[in-house]
Amino acid sequence: MKLLPFFAALAVVQGQDLPSRTIANLPRATSSGSLPVVSVKGNAFFADGKRFYVRGVAYQPGGAANAADPLIDIPSLTRDVANFKKLGINAIRVYTVDNSVSHDEGMKLLADAGIYLALDANTPSFSLNRQSNATLFQSYNENYLQSIFATIDNFASYSNLLLMINGNEVINERNNTIAAPYVKALNRDMKAYTKARGYRAIPFGYAAADVAENVDQQLAYFDCGPDEVRGDFFALNDYSWCDPSSFTVAGWDKKVKRYSGYGVPLFMAEFGCNTNTREWGEIAALYSTNMTSVYSGGLAYEYTAEANGYGLVSLSDGEVTPNSDFDRLQEAYEATPNPTGDGGYSETTTASECPAESDDWAVANSLLPAMPSKAQDYFDDGAGTGPGLDDDTTPSQYGGDSYSEGLVAMDGSQASVTNSGTSTKSGSSASSTASGNGGVLNIATSSVFGLPIVVSLMGLLAGMGMMV
Repeated sequence: MKLLPFFAALAVVQGQDLPSRTIANLPRATSSGSLPVVSVKGNAFFADGKRFYVRGVAYQPGGAANAADPLIDIPSLTRDVANFKKLGINAIRVYTVDNSVSHDEGMKLLADAGIYLALDANTPSFSLNRQSNATLFQSYNENYLQSIFATIDNFASYSNLLLMINGNEVINERNNTIAAPYVKALNRDMKAYTKARGYRAIPFGYAAADVAENVDQQLAYFDCGPDEVRGDFFALNDYSWCDPSSFTVAGWDKKVKRYSGYGVPLFMAEFGCNTNTREWGEIAALYSTNMTSVYSGGLAYEYTAEANGYGLVSLSDGEVTPNSDFDRLQEAYEATPNPTGDGGYSETTTASECPAESDDWAVANSLLPAMPSKAQDYFDDGAGTGPGLDDDTTPSQYGGDSYSEGLVAMDGSQASVTNSGTSTKSGSSASSTASGNGGVLNIATSSVFGLPIVVSLMGLLAGMGMMV
């Protein structure tokens, strides 16, 4: 999502042979939707035993500057669903929702139209702050996780919940890869909470900016380790196809080759370069067998015209007017059926190897922050009502009562770090003596346990408007 600078500063932060990546359904509450559940098998999505391709648009009327939930504005959603049906899409991506209210009516509207939801789990006030090691530590607290878990509670029963995105473009520069372990820890926590609460195995994963210096490291990192921490998919916000273009001119042939054999489904969480007139030539390529062995479709950016210059419809006084981008996208989708059969997917996949530390990847080891201890209460009792989008709610970035108390290995065992930055499992409390290489997890134990005092002061200053 093309975030404004303020929200970009608060953006969220996430190789052994493994059997086929099939996410089994767990016992769960009766769904309020009417569509078959989409699950992961190998490197693809499936519904009712058939390959499922994401064919959709990004949907956040008002953009990032107006954090409102479009799924509870029923008159507007009803109006827009009619246009979704004209486009012939099967999915929308929503970046912000109010997790304090029911979504039964909105999700049923979507389900009745054959539309699934790809949902971002974070909100501007409840997300990780990637600015520094200290702000990451401060923002990963029980208040943040309560909001994330409440969103899971809110949507888990809907059969047309396609997937949940645990972070969007958190790593968008060479210098903020330090956020990666926190995103991966969040993915671990979301999976563990979902299992503990008896929900179906909702696919969780990360949406990455197409950063040339380290996108390959991101792909590998979020797919490495045991299933309990791996993403169930990886999404790319890819604007490399700028019409007039082609499969080879855009470099998509090289990406298919490079990502062949990746362990989970790949899809484009955003696409649609607007440098020139958008002819949407990428639609024919994306749903061709040139790509479907690796990619599972994507979401055009974006539905409403905002200040960033994208948009398929203009919105004025509650009325929407489709533009020529809308018409051309509708024609492109109509002219491009899905491939027959399974599209050449890989049924059996393996986990990636974790990437090595480098100038472009400041993650020195495979350790993750332990979950803040107070968040464990939600596993037994549920998260309760979410904080929603109320302006009076204190953002979780200002801190909480419980922070990560150390580092753990990806398999959940306690661990320590050697001076070289490599990790070793340990039966004692996690500790670290590594220093000097800039890795997010290379924080001395004394600093980790002293940080709550520091971050509490930071939160107070932030609340007084003395920090940005």
